[in-house]
Amino acid sequence: MKLTLSLMGIFLIFTVIGCKSKSVDTEVQVDQTKPNIIFIYADDLGYGDIGAYGGIGIKTPNMDALANNGLLFTHGYASSATCTPSRYALLTGTYPWRNSNAKILPGTAPLLIDTAQNTIPKMLKSVGYRTGIVGKWHLGLGTGMVDWNTHITPGPNEVGFEYSYIMAATQDRVPTVYIRNGEVVDLDSSDPIVVDYDKNFEGEPTGKDNPEMLKMKWHHGHNNSIVNGIPRIGFMKGGASAKWKDEDMADDFLNEAKAYIGQSGDQPFFLYYAMQQPHVPRTPHPRFVGSSGLGPRGDVIVEADWCIGALMAYLEEMNLLENTLIFLSSDNGPVLNDGYYDDAVELTGNHKPAGPLRGGKYSLFEAGTRVPFITYWKGTIQPGKSDAMVSQIDLFASLAALVGSNTSGPDSQNLLDVLLGKSPKGREDLILEASTRTAYRKGDWAMIPPYRGPEKNNEVNIELGNSTEYQLYNLNDDIGQQKNLASTLPEILNGLIADFEKIRGTEYSNIQKLELK
Repeated sequence: MKLTLSLMGIFLIFTVIGCKSKSVDTEVQVDQTKPNIIFIYADDLGYGDIGAYGGIGIKTPNMDALANNGLLFTHGYASSATCTPSRYALLTGTYPWRNSNAKILPGTAPLLIDTAQNTIPKMLKSVGYRTGIVGKWHLGLGTGMVDWNTHITPGPNEVGFEYSYIMAATQDRVPTVYIRNGEVVDLDSSDPIVVDYDKNFEGEPTGKDNPEMLKMKWHHGHNNSIVNGIPRIGFMKGGASAKWKDEDMADDFLNEAKAYIGQSGDQPFFLYYAMQQPHVPRTPHPRFVGSSGLGPRGDVIVEADWCIGALMAYLEEMNLLENTLIFLSSDNGPVLNDGYYDDAVELTGNHKPAGPLRGGKYSLFEAGTRVPFITYWKGTIQPGKSDAMVSQIDLFASLAALVGSNTSGPDSQNLLDVLLGKSPKGREDLILEASTRTAYRKGDWAMIPPYRGPEKNNEVNIELGNSTEYQLYNLNDDIGQQKNLASTLPEILNGLIADFEKIRGTEYSNIQKLELK
């Protein structure tokens, strides 16, 4: 079906688009059955960090506009309470606990996704899409012995992305360089890069030994190589001309995303726009410093919101919005102090990053995985709210249905009608993960199996959800998970355990079952 598009405007975060134009005045012929697709994926953004979800203290007008003009899901989930597993599940449609290596990776980890594995970009590429990623990768590169001074493979380009402009892991990990299609950007061959996560290089300063060189102090786990006055995880030497400037990162990724869109011509495209905010180190551009009043964490959320608005303005300028499906989400829940002293705790005020939820990043409680989740498609999705349970893991099967592909991931469900607002019926159940521990959500119930370990991560001041007893919560009545009903509702608990074990198997707890009887 052919359609003529006209100018329009709105804001976006997790996008799925389907047409192209070269100027505001140009009319474009597009295939409505193959919309362009853009995922805008925030990093550590909490359920309560967005105004549309009831957040206070941080202004997010562009995210709010996307939510208010699209479909806001109150029960939208990442697959894991940490980043790498969620990103793995998002792209492959596979529960991360099925892959024992799907955990937070160092910058030198080998590629986590098997090059023979089905992925969203592979699927879309097979039906005529141009595919690209801009931003955070953190799914490993190479085979574990990366030479950063030569072509780096395998990586995003080998799992379905035709174009990639990424950082290898996270902003707080080395190597602190951008990589375009397997090549380190602006690398000087006379100053080669070497990286090691076990030992430092002779003569290289570290955050632990050279505090006088720091512009940001480390709190825990971030005391190795110093880049731009910020101590990192891991050791790096060389590559001076290629190192990024932290304060420019948001602009760098935004400009790359816009350039990718602008070069797509008449071919439908998929863009995975993986933002780095509000992950540590929080380094807002000077024009955003002080914009939130809540310190660097609030400032980078304001910066991220601005980037989304700028991207939306560009899409409007290019006449690309009307055939666009948009998703906004985050890889896991929020954390305040995650390794640096940046006043996130001291300045949070009345703002509650997790909203009404319990826990946060790293936690099996709801705030670990229940995150902002918004879909938008101008003229197709009617504004509103949905209480349907949906997961990022379902985007694979849903998008496959949208574009007419039979390819999908093993755990992904086709919820296209739910995502488009045509059906209120989402998932019946979902397994959630936090650092290899798993829990179960079915209907109104959340069940957390017993795990031996600390109840709280004292470094980040977040409850992990560990207990030597089963936990059972009715989320309809108790969204904050304050009343454990496991001992008072044994029939419901046993039924949930049985359903959980049909999917997960019986080897999931570090406590022997006989101890629980």
